[in-house]
Amino acid sequence: MPKSQLLNHRALNMHCIPYVKLLRAGVLVCVVHSLLGVDLLHADAWPQFQGPRRDNKSPETGLLAAWPEAGPTLVWSFKNAGIGYSSPTFADGRIYLTGGRNGRAELFCLSAKDGKEQWALPLNNKSFTFEANSWGAGPRAAVTVDGDLVYALAGDGQLVCATTAGKPQWQVHMINDLGGSIQNTRAGEPKTIGWGYCWGPLVDGEHLICTPGSTDGQGLVVALDKSTGKVVWRSKELNEEATYASPIVATIDGVKQYVVMTQRGIASVDAEDGKLLWFYKRSRPYSDVVIPTPLCHGNYVYTSTGDGCDMIKVSKSGNGQFMVEREYAGRNMKNSIGGFVLHDGHVFGTSKGRGWVCQEFMTGDIAWFERSSAVGDGSVIFADGHLYLYGERSAEVALIEASTEEWIEKGRFALPASSKLTAPSGKNWTRPVIANGMLYLRDQDLLFCYRIK
Repeated sequence: MPKSQLLNHRALNMHCIPYVKLLRAGVLVCVVHSLLGVDLLHADAWPQFQGPRRDNKSPETGLLAAWPEAGPTLVWSFKNAGIGYSSPTFADGRIYLTGGRNGRAELFCLSAKDGKEQWALPLNNKSFTFEANSWGAGPRAAVTVDGDLVYALAGDGQLVCATTAGKPQWQVHMINDLGGSIQNTRAGEPKTIGWGYCWGPLVDGEHLICTPGSTDGQGLVVALDKSTGKVVWRSKELNEEATYASPIVATIDGVKQYVVMTQRGIASVDAEDGKLLWFYKRSRPYSDVVIPTPLCHGNYVYTSTGDGCDMIKVSKSGNGQFMVEREYAGRNMKNSIGGFVLHDGHVFGTSKGRGWVCQEFMTGDIAWFERSSAVGDGSVIFADGHLYLYGERSAEVALIEASTEEWIEKGRFALPASSKLTAPSGKNWTRPVIANGMLYLRDQDLLFCYRIK
């Protein structure tokens, strides 16, 4: 095992064919599941992107503290997930996933017990792609489960709501219905939609929070009635195009709000009516795509992209207005895609050119970093005192202690097979998921379920 490089802490069944005719390319699908909010789901569930609290952390305990040499036990594998990067979501013994299959984006449900497909539902008539696309035509957004409803977003912007039995309820198109627009940062991307919609829909109370983006004054964020898909409010004061990052809900100084990423920085709108609360504008816009989801801890908001990391403090002044102060901005964490985890006052994730990094949350200094040649850059989630790393190039999976002192590896294994559907420029970008004592890992059309309890 390579030694850690330590730095001083201070320096540092497709039964819905008739429904296809009702869908227009670019709409979002919601599948119905009860009226319980995601916060009320079982602790062993993973009901949305980045887990129960959208922070890349599982509350499960009693998991394996070390793996055997061959890795944990493989329980089952599923080989027809199609092309795409959306991570699975888990609730009530079912797994929900999207993928490019049969020439279109599809939402499908699997039994968590054996991986058998239960039903499938088309999200559009044709998979989203464009001429210069070498990253794959499949959907990227994780499904959101809320009681008896599930919400699925296709790359072209189609959002669909359906029951857990696969019965469609309503649909909304991010571009055609809401006038959405995604920031275009690279040559060859189509105007208005870029690489396609990637964020995970957010359920909060009776609302479904989406970020279609806008260039015509309609606003970046929209709250939909989660039961009907009707627009409740739009954040017209925040007229920004969408990024690929997902929105989060936070309460700062007693005010519930939605924190979102823009190409120019970080912003927040009031959860009650969508009014702009604050906007941290960087000295210069992000130069590359904005993908990782921000995190909020108390009055502090942290984010990182391929350009570096930003930490801001948000507080309410005497007149009730919010103020934003920059705590630090630097390049100690340049997290492009894989996301990050906050644990024990430190942020863990991969940083371009440096490998795996443990960064002090309050100072931005590096506590340690590790260039793991086998795992390489990738994505991370946390559970039961450990970090689960998934290499984006190697398809290797490592278990390490969530130590703020050094890299302590507790096991490593490689996936038993690799997808034949990988796009030319695509990598293993799908986030790992832990639910009900199982670890789920996806490589395009392949989904593997490992027992880790």
